[in-house]
Amino acid sequence: MITALLVANRGEIACRIFRTCRELGISTVAVYSDADAGALHVREADTAVRLPGAAPADTYLRGDLVVAAALAAGADAVHPGYGFLSENAGFARAVQDAGLVWVGPPVKAVELMASKTRAKELMAAAGVPLLAPVEPGSATVSDLPLLLKAAAGGGGRGMRIVRDLAALPQELTAASAEAASAFGDGEVFAEPYVERGRHVEVQIMADGHGTVWALGTRDCSLQRRHQKVIEEAPAPGLDEALRGRLHDAAVAASQAVGYRGAGTVEFLVSVEGRPYFLEMNTRLQVEHPVTEAVFGLDLVALQLRIAEGGPLPAAVPPEPSGHAVEARLYAEDPARDWQPQTGALLTLDVPDEPGVRLDTGYTGGDTIGVHYDPMLAKVIAHAPTRTEAVRLLARALERARIHGPVTNRELLVRSLRHPDFTAGAVDTGFYDRHLAALTATGTPGEDAARRLAATAAALASAAGTASAAGAAPAVSGSGPARFGAWRNLASQPQTKRYRAEPGGTEHEIAYRTGRDGTPAPETGERVLTARPGAVVLETGGVTRHFGVTADGDRVHVDTAAGAYTFTALPRFTDPAERTEPGSLLAPIPGTVVRLADGLAPGAAVEAGQPLIWLEAMKMEHRILAPASGTLTALHAAPGLQVEVGALLAVVQDASAAAPVAAPAHASAAAPAAAPAHASAPAHQEETTS
Repeated sequence: MITALLVANRGEIACRIFRTCRELGISTVAVYSDADAGALHVREADTAVRLPGAAPADTYLRGDLVVAAALAAGADAVHPGYGFLSENAGFARAVQDAGLVWVGPPVKAVELMASKTRAKELMAAAGVPLLAPVEPGSATVSDLPLLLKAAAGGGGRGMRIVRDLAALPQELTAASAEAASAFGDGEVFAEPYVERGRHVEVQIMADGHGTVWALGTRDCSLQRRHQKVIEEAPAPGLDEALRGRLHDAAVAASQAVGYRGAGTVEFLVSVEGRPYFLEMNTRLQVEHPVTEAVFGLDLVALQLRIAEGGPLPAAVPPEPSGHAVEARLYAEDPARDWQPQTGALLTLDVPDEPGVRLDTGYTGGDTIGVHYDPMLAKVIAHAPTRTEAVRLLARALERARIHGPVTNRELLVRSLRHPDFTAGAVDTGFYDRHLAALTATGTPGEDAARRLAATAAALASAAGTASAAGAAPAVSGSGPARFGAWRNLASQPQTKRYRAEPGGTEHEIAYRTGRDGTPAPETGERVLTARPGAVVLETGGVTRHFGVTADGDRVHVDTAAGAYTFTALPRFTDPAERTEPGSLLAPIPGTVVRLADGLAPGAAVEAGQPLIWLEAMKMEHRILAPASGTLTALHAAPGLQVEVGALLAVVQDASAAAPVAAPAHASAAAPAAAPAHASAPAHQEETTS
């Protein structure tokens, strides 16, 4: 019997496992890096053990330290969560060798599925449908497009789409080098690339007594950089014959490796409805809550039961009910190449309503650092039908209060309401086709709504100023002050300037303040309430409520129809604050990992040439030369820690004989020290599923 469980992970998944442990009466042990000393999973655990350092390679990926932590804390079992060491056979073996219970599949099953090439051979023998491999050396034009994939690891590293046969040798070399850098194994294989395929998976749960459950399907086709963004269960639009074939193949895959515990068999489903085995994840998936919602199960509780040697509750799983959809909330900017964001998370508040679930590793007041994945939370909605679940999730996200770094919240809401998604017509190319439209700004309706939110920000600020000066009744001590009709005085209007974030349009709001301290906008809206934290305006006969939260020069405005973030600007720009033309600035905080060969002041550079590589939040970001010219200054060096906006280099445009004006950068989903690339995106793999 398990009495104390160490979770060899962090953040959301550690908190989620702890929740089940509390319900089962199991004490909990957390491990944490120095960067996570104050993290939520540490605060929620009964006991916590420090892993000195901040980088994953020094902490959460050190299996020896994790095992030592479990023994020191008196734990008798280890749960790996997902990511980090969750699919590391050596770690699983070390846990068992230390006399601890491993809450995961048999070591042999992990080993067999660790290499995609070996796994495919095994699946072929078990009768699981596969894409026919292509020998790169004998590939012809008729084999195109090809997908090159690393045999070890995932997440798009070592992956390339090849549409031109002449580019195949070069792409093979690049893919192999990237795979070797990322996983220590340069083996690469090729297979046909399935255009507009769907990513469909089957949740497996197997005990040690011969029972295997296939817990329905999940569709995880909406992905960015080979990581899932929105997942749902069951996968929509599959006929019963195809569902049955997927279930049978998943069970066969499980039985072929003597599987035990929770696992997921992933398939690519072609436009014609043909399924092809991708891989088997020998761990719990990020998206497991949608399966839990539909089947009414706690998969972590079942994992613990099986690890203790117990059987599944029945020979067959319970009947599914309804539909569930999950959205991953990331601290990132989708409009800027999915750039991860860091900083203080002031507020994270998702409506607590029937059918809505929040799994997170953060609370308001926490800090989002540079060392780990930028996922803040998962928001899950469950309802009787898909339409109701999608609508419930979109509304919950829309009403959430999220103050701090830029997130993908708006993209999630728009994705859930996109006609293709609501119709269930999704595939792995969804964001390739629709990202520009989903992140577009500047429509008349949006501009008007954003300007009204900026007006509310200005009035809240004015009300706060009036309150500080002792004016009344603009601010009431016991509740909002309400105003009837108002009139402007002859005094000159006051103005406040705001820039919409992420970096958008500027708004100048003019208002007058009456003798009673009431601010009134020049644009004619009727002020019903004006307090530092709340403004109510009547415009066009419609009353609208605004929640306003200020943090330094940042202002967050929450409304019933969306949320807005502004930076309060000074009335006049300080010339001393202007950036030198031609400056290449750090787009995010991170570490300089390398420079282009021979890069030094005086070096000639070509437009688009990668000059500097930054690493942050499991991703590598390239700083590109914005034009051909000469590098006139270089302030970056490998190992240097930089903040946002740090000056890295200056490039002088050769043709203009003057510095170039705009900083340039690009991002690539790559691990530390892995070479970034600019090839077309591939969608048959994932980093953390």
